[in-house]
Amino acid sequence: MITHLRHVDLAVPDLAMQQDFYTGAWGLKTEHTNTGVAFLAAEGSPEQYVVRLRQAGDKRIDLIAFGVATPSDVDTLAARLATAGVTLVHEPRTLHTPGAGYGFRFFDNEGRTIEISADVAVRAHRRIEAGEPVPVRLSHVVVNSANPEATRAFYEKHLGFRLSDILMHPRMGEMMWFLRVNSWHHSMAIARCPHPSLHHVSFEMRGLDEYMRGTGRLLRAGVEKIWGPGRHLAGNNTFSYFLDPHGNTMEYTTELELVDEDTWHPHLYDFSDPEVSDQWGTANAMNEFVAQRSFNDPDKGLFVAPPV
Repeated sequence: MITHLRHVDLAVPDLAMQQDFYTGAWGLKTEHTNTGVAFLAAEGSPEQYVVRLRQAGDKRIDLIAFGVATPSDVDTLAARLATAGVTLVHEPRTLHTPGAGYGFRFFDNEGRTIEISADVAVRAHRRIEAGEPVPVRLSHVVVNSANPEATRAFYEKHLGFRLSDILMHPRMGEMMWFLRVNSWHHSMAIARCPHPSLHHVSFEMRGLDEYMRGTGRLLRAGVEKIWGPGRHLAGNNTFSYFLDPHGNTMEYTTELELVDEDTWHPHLYDFSDPEVSDQWGTANAMNEFVAQRSFNDPDKGLFVAPPV
């Protein structure tokens, strides 16, 4: 029923610094602003915005938004969740964010606020040209979970997410679960972590050349790179991970795998195999110190609805 990922909303202590990073070095565009809030679009995406930034005392995930095809799908999903005892932030209604639309919000099993919407107005967007090192669209979001098995079960049971692949480690067991809502290998993934938080947000580039040009632009600008460039085995996508000014991990990627629903079977990949983490062998080695950079600060705002 869910068709795609729409946007990821972040609360940050320094809105101006964060907005400057995303619209400067990262390559997004400020599409709308309000008091203490900025809505940032990807030039190639029909979504009104792919990142919302909000001035706040603590940094946190404010909201993760997904789309469905019709208002009736919104109503059906809201009723299903309410019947299952999931706490709704608000019932289906007209939304008052850019592009409006019809949707509702609820808390997932760890207290993240999730929005489901339909009929959001399409944004005037453009084709990203060859050589342009700016994001085309929002690719996926990865969250850290203190109980990833329960979080995976929540999204599969209540929202119809489907498992694509699992990463495991011989000493630590299963570590990351890749979930899809459409043909893309994953729109969301769940990583094992001591606390709930944002792991990373990923942005799709036009192609390999644009991905490398974007990676190089960030390196020249002095943005801290934590891992990459390389190519994962799970999803077969490229990766370059950087830290934004508040320590959130952001990724440039391209060529994420498309899954054939009729023939796909999830893999269990051993993350200690260097070929699994990076097929090319070009990235710095993944170790516990690199991994901990994406643990992020614990989200303090669980079960607190962010402002509309």
